[in-house]
Amino acid sequence: MIHTLVGEENFRKGIDLYFKRHDGHAVTTDDFVEAVQDASTVDLMQFKRWFDQSGTPHLDIRERYDPDSRLYELTVTQSCPPTPGQPVKLPFHLPLTIGLLDTSGKDIPLQLEGEPAPQGTSRVLSLRQETAAFRFVNVPARPVPSLGRNFSAPVIINFSYSDEALQHLLRFDSDPFNRWEAGQRLALRLLLQAIADYRPAREVRFPNFLADAFGQVLRDGRRDPAWAAEVLALPPEVYIAEQLAVIDPDAVHHVRLAMRRFLAERLKSALCETYEACTVTGSYSPDAVSAGHRALRNLCLAYRMELEDAESRRLCVKQLHQADNMTDALAALTALANSDCPERKPALEQFYTKWQDEPLVVDKWFGVEAMSRLSGTVVRVKELTTHPAFSLKNPNKVYALLGSFGSNQINFHAADGSGYALMRKQIMALDVINPQVAARLARNFERWKRFEPKRQALMKKVLEQIATVRELSRETAEVAAKALA
Repeated sequence: MIHTLVGEENFRKGIDLYFKRHDGHAVTTDDFVEAVQDASTVDLMQFKRWFDQSGTPHLDIRERYDPDSRLYELTVTQSCPPTPGQPVKLPFHLPLTIGLLDTSGKDIPLQLEGEPAPQGTSRVLSLRQETAAFRFVNVPARPVPSLGRNFSAPVIINFSYSDEALQHLLRFDSDPFNRWEAGQRLALRLLLQAIADYRPAREVRFPNFLADAFGQVLRDGRRDPAWAAEVLALPPEVYIAEQLAVIDPDAVHHVRLAMRRFLAERLKSALCETYEACTVTGSYSPDAVSAGHRALRNLCLAYRMELEDAESRRLCVKQLHQADNMTDALAALTALANSDCPERKPALEQFYTKWQDEPLVVDKWFGVEAMSRLSGTVVRVKELTTHPAFSLKNPNKVYALLGSFGSNQINFHAADGSGYALMRKQIMALDVINPQVAARLARNFERWKRFEPKRQALMKKVLEQIATVRELSRETAEVAAKALA
């Protein structure tokens, strides 16, 4: 962050000056900041508050555009929530790198009011006051702002983007992270709207513009497949749940699954083309380019498996059997494990048979089984606790099977409480063997107050049952007591 304020060259000069002054001896952060300040001539005294004040600053940003004067204004207000011992925070000195996109998606040359000419298409705004206004001139039409480019500061940015603005950023922003974030925000907004309207018997619908925006990313994906794979991956269920005041795992799961199937149906041709185009030829290599192609190819396969057609299943089985690396094999196995199809059981059995003498791969197999979204997963996990390859005495096996199951948002939180009952039984058996691991599993119940009333009551009951066990370990008792407090 400090190098953003002073520039890369001055930052390097500051590092050199720092080492000359102190010869590698341990010194304070103030000494380092002062060296950079002396090398750059930028006043960094206020910057030292980053080391004295805790918490993450929030930036509330408002925009105003005047078409007559062609002036675009961003008003930035910073704040930092109170933390223990620091109820009031002074303004930080922070950099905010921004760009402005025109209606065609191109970066606009940025000229602040009072400057004789534009200075690039990304500008570092230096914010020192609680509130500051930055006025850009010669802006031909209302732009879409790209805020916080290049991770310019560790802050939370609050800006009211419209759906159209997020689509625009997702399609055109020259900053890869901001394009990714725009896609995540757009998908999350639509997911939360659908969850709020969710009814089990009602079809979940999404707007066509979502498929259009994601389709553009998919078509551009071959230029940077690793980035495209990240953009096209929807927010995980656990993250979606954290945005809700009251968590309903059924609504979260079914709405997110409906969005995946919606995208798979609308983007079927592009998914097929990209899957083939991202085939990595030759012997396996862990280089970044090959890894990126594998990531996008496997994401396309996962989406295609949502179509539940014979061709997608055939392709998935083929990849599983022909894979020359564990990344591709596990991607195919995971897709099959989430599909209620005839190929599922043989694939899981054959994978175990092939790798049963490799403990780390068996751990992966346990995890794939435990994370399956299918309705029989609770029963399957219970069966696997008696599998010859599983042992409560081996923490790696416990985390692979039970730890993974605790992260399974739809089956651990099964509406009938069967997932909770299974976990409680295993925690009790484990507590006399390895209290630390048992306590870690018990933490799956810590968030019980966040859930809808039925699951809340079931989870609370499990915690009470755990807390009243005689000779319960101190570690597990502490987790249960804190959760119930």
